[in-house]
Amino acid sequence: MVAAEKALWYIESHFSEDPSLGEIASVAGVSPFHLARLFQSMTGWSVVRYMRARRLTEAARLLAAGAPDILDVALGTGYSSHEAFTRAFGEQFNLSPMELRERGTVTGLALVEPLRTVDGPLIALDEPRLMSDGTRFIAGLGCRYTTDTTQGIPAQWQRLWLNHAANLPTMRTAFGVFCNSDDEGSYEYIAGFDVPGFAGLDPALSTLRLPARDYVVATHHGHISAIRRTWQTFVGHWLPRSGLQVADAPDFEKYSPDFDDTTGIGDVEIWLPLNVK
Repeated sequence: MVAAEKALWYIESHFSEDPSLGEIASVAGVSPFHLARLFQSMTGWSVVRYMRARRLTEAARLLAAGAPDILDVALGTGYSSHEAFTRAFGEQFNLSPMELRERGTVTGLALVEPLRTVDGPLIALDEPRLMSDGTRFIAGLGCRYTTDTTQGIPAQWQRLWLNHAANLPTMRTAFGVFCNSDDEGSYEYIAGFDVPGFAGLDPALSTLRLPARDYVVATHHGHISAIRRTWQTFVGHWLPRSGLQVADAPDFEKYSPDFDDTTGIGDVEIWLPLNVK
């Protein structure tokens, strides 16, 4: 289970780099042979076929949104040439990249969304701690999710790096902020960084001001693919017994300086806002 989770995370975070089966297996901690068998048995897909389908799905969305340069889309999703991309795209969707861009919608296409493995058992949680934090300004890429679609978040971070990193000021601490929820159960997730302020930023970036307030903080250790288990343990089991009241305000994940976005290993803090007493 853990190996498959790591493999899924790595594919979602790095498919534009066209990683080999060996690279993915190395991150997952198993041999390529064992990963191929495990992945197929758990998902019904081969690693290579799933990765190709995910890359082409993301490319289809970019084209339907009007991406002006098909070669840029091809290169950004791991293809080395316009010809190779067009051939694979036609095999997947039965139309050319240009035809989809002219059509302007992915409705009716056989898109392949990110897979999720079944949630595992609760984890041993370090005792959460009370913390205060000052005002922060977050800038990055925002997308909407439900609790059933958060497996798309690693690809969102990848899009941030590929398409927007050059438009951000000097990188500082990475934050994943959950905000702007609605009555239907969806919310916005901003993958971004704390910045000195919003002046001069690219208007295409999502921005959010987090006011100074008190939080309760838990730390996720180990591989990022298992962070849902830390959330479940923290929010579903520890918090109801704590006597604390969480505020109706954004919460966030704060990535430690030692977090490695290649291996997916490093501490990530989960910050929940508290009601003012």
